[in-house]
Amino acid sequence: MSQQKLEHRVASGVAWSFSEKLLTMIIQMVVSIVVARQLAPSDFGVMAIMTFFTSVSLAIVDSGFSQTLIRKPNPTDEEYCSVLRFNVVVSLVLYALLVLLASPLARLYDSPAIAHIAPVLFLVLPINSLCVVQTVMFTREFRFALLSKIVFLASLISGVTAVVMAFAGCGIWSLVAQRLLQMGIKAIAFWVLRRWTTTARPSLAALRAMAPFSLRLLATDLIASIYNNVAQLFIGKLHTTTTLGFYSQAQKLKDLPVTSAVQAVQGVTYPALSKIADDDFKFSEGYLRIMRLLGFVLFPAMLGFVAIASDMFMLLLGERWMPTVPYFEILSLSGLFYPLAVVSYNVLKTRSDGRVIVRLEVVKRLIMTLVLLYVIPRGVESVAWGMTAMAVVEFMLNTHLALRLMPISWARLLGQLAPSLLLSAVMFGAILLLQPYIAELHVALRLALDISVAVVLYVALAYLFRLRVFKEGVMLFKELILR
Repeated sequence: MSQQKLEHRVASGVAWSFSEKLLTMIIQMVVSIVVARQLAPSDFGVMAIMTFFTSVSLAIVDSGFSQTLIRKPNPTDEEYCSVLRFNVVVSLVLYALLVLLASPLARLYDSPAIAHIAPVLFLVLPINSLCVVQTVMFTREFRFALLSKIVFLASLISGVTAVVMAFAGCGIWSLVAQRLLQMGIKAIAFWVLRRWTTTARPSLAALRAMAPFSLRLLATDLIASIYNNVAQLFIGKLHTTTTLGFYSQAQKLKDLPVTSAVQAVQGVTYPALSKIADDDFKFSEGYLRIMRLLGFVLFPAMLGFVAIASDMFMLLLGERWMPTVPYFEILSLSGLFYPLAVVSYNVLKTRSDGRVIVRLEVVKRLIMTLVLLYVIPRGVESVAWGMTAMAVVEFMLNTHLALRLMPISWARLLGQLAPSLLLSAVMFGAILLLQPYIAELHVALRLALDISVAVVLYVALAYLFRLRVFKEGVMLFKELILR
């Protein structure tokens, strides 16, 4: 594929992916707010416990084979067929195991709802296993427009269903239905739109050939899934599911913009970077541009969330959810670093053989184990600070190793990020200075003024100081709109 054609497909892919992520984020945020007003915080606590087991199981089902297929120059039908069979078999085994563990888990957390919803909720595992190969195929073909439409449609239908069920008094089942329906719609759409047939048969030899790199990714993804959610298990056990509900809601709302931005960029750039991995200059410049754009968008967004958190929760969720605010403010700070860490991790997946990734994850999780042992006994706010500290550590470690694979220094990278961070800090300070003067206004008006001042000030400063990333962002926006 020519460089020009690749750039066109990447730009188009980013446009569709970003649009889908933005619209999906809006839908999920609206659904979360509406449903949260109808359900008890303890319902979200129970779902947070179940999310731990779902996330870990999904990592095992994939086992890194999807990333290996994307990375391979020309995967064969035999390899696709082998991965599909593996995904389905492993998902069924894990489903049966998790259903058996549901009753003991319900007794451990003194929550009978776990035993009731587990046989239904964990169906996401076998359903997801049917989507993996089609997702790889669409990704390799840069058919991000189609992927985006499917994901958006699934999010919309499942979100509306969750809202209707919540108002009908279905309680936690509205959250279960949302997750199951979202995955089911994707699976059906993928198989209808990509009726993949082949005469090839599954082969253990094909899996063994892909296993070295795939299993290294499995190890890292599995460790990450466990450690990213393990604190919730301890919070639910040492405190209450209600407290866990407050914490998980803070994490979920913080993750909506962060995860959406990361997935929009990463989903497109990983296959694209894989195709230019041998060109140091193009690869390095692409990495710096992604980091600049992410910082330009996410630095003001996350600091802005910290500044307006109290009014935002009061207006959108009400008095009952105000205990969530301190956790949200702390966790939002992690959003300054986590997306950048993910981009650097993408570099390692693209340019390394996987060994360094495994060693990196071992080091990070040893550090995180020490952090968790220190913060968990000290309360939920301490856990939030611990997660934020780990985001900083992860950014530094991932980026240090990534820069060793590119002709880029720390000084150059920080020089690309510093302008956006400084302008975001000025914006943050301006909001804090403004708030005492508008404290007597209605909460909705206060929130509108804070956001308006923040956006106008940040954009004006970026334009005034002629930031390179501002010009790139404007050009990219125009190009994406045209596409």
